[in-house]
Amino acid sequence: MTTTSMITWDAGSARRAERQFLTGPAGPTGSGTPVAEVVGAMMGAHAQVLSAAEVSVGVRTSTLTRADVRAALWDERSLIKTYGPRGTVHLLSARELPLWSAALTAVPSGPSPFPPDVRLSEEQAAQVVSAIGEALEDTCLTLDELTEEIVARTGPWAGDRVMPAFQDMWPRWRQVLHRAGWAGTLCFGPNRGRKATYTRPPVAGVAGRGTDGALETDGALRTNGALVTFVRRYLGAYGPATPQHFAKWLAAPTGWAGTVFRELAAAGDIEEVDFEGARAWVAAGDTEFPDGPPRGVRLLPYFDAYVIAAQPRERLFPGAAYERALAGGQAGNYPVLLVDGVVAGVWHQRRQGRRTTVTVEPLVRLTARQERELGEQVERVGEVLEARAELAVGEVRVGPHA
Repeated sequence: MTTTSMITWDAGSARRAERQFLTGPAGPTGSGTPVAEVVGAMMGAHAQVLSAAEVSVGVRTSTLTRADVRAALWDERSLIKTYGPRGTVHLLSARELPLWSAALTAVPSGPSPFPPDVRLSEEQAAQVVSAIGEALEDTCLTLDELTEEIVARTGPWAGDRVMPAFQDMWPRWRQVLHRAGWAGTLCFGPNRGRKATYTRPPVAGVAGRGTDGALETDGALRTNGALVTFVRRYLGAYGPATPQHFAKWLAAPTGWAGTVFRELAAAGDIEEVDFEGARAWVAAGDTEFPDGPPRGVRLLPYFDAYVIAAQPRERLFPGAAYERALAGGQAGNYPVLLVDGVVAGVWHQRRQGRRTTVTVEPLVRLTARQERELGEQVERVGEVLEARAELAVGEVRVGPHA
């Protein structure tokens, strides 16, 4: 390991991959790294497609399967399925939920995309978030059931079906569904048939709840202390990074992110480095990087945390990968083949019973060693999905995920 303030792409990429368990798997649960710690290292696993989140976590370990991830989520409750970065559904470590809540609620909300007669005022939004917490105490409710409870606690205005969405009209209160998740008053419960349910996060391991129903934290987490910890965690996982990279990952205002970085730099919490000739930041004192580039072949699913957060994107998606593996510049819409730390192809799996066919479309010529590693990765994906996997090399004809 070397310590330097001038960091190459290879060194930065190698450290990210190492900390993401992409150069060596985390140990088996029970005798090594537990599921929640893997998710914590990723800064959350995108779970809009839950099966993709299961693969994201599983391929970073040597033995975990989707059943282990589901057990951590629904039985052990060491994971929480809720709204995380960018207002999208994520798996988060339950133990870290107070930190996420304090940090996410500190991000300024942008202007409402809805016209004045549709949007909620801040006072109404606060009423809805509080009502959600009250309604979900010790129970799981579907969206329709939750709507009834919110309207009963606030007024008919919350249930007005005025919010356009997916060729339908949703009740007004759903504009702040993600904010209830950020505030710690809501998370997902187990599905009831085909319907999603919602409940309050378990309070085990956190300090309690405030009078507004949000997760209660100490004074440091309520203010800048949360952002100090949060930004340092982000930089530890995905640094070197710029305020613009942080803002893009979080879907936060760029100007606000710049102010946060300047204040943390002035306080000595983060430090500036030269990253491929550009100004970037790492957590203060966290300047050790591997000497060489990352090595190895990995298969990462839809919306994997690594391909969403690692920047600059043109270095992560070099050459043909920038056109083939991105959708209008958006990362995550294709599962990707990662070779030596960069995207080098796309893949797709189609399951039939206990078997799944994994079709991989490489964009570079693979060495014999890389072909063997690809075969091992396909087997590992099959193990995570509790299926027997077969590798097919060829064109992936499935389009990007919406």
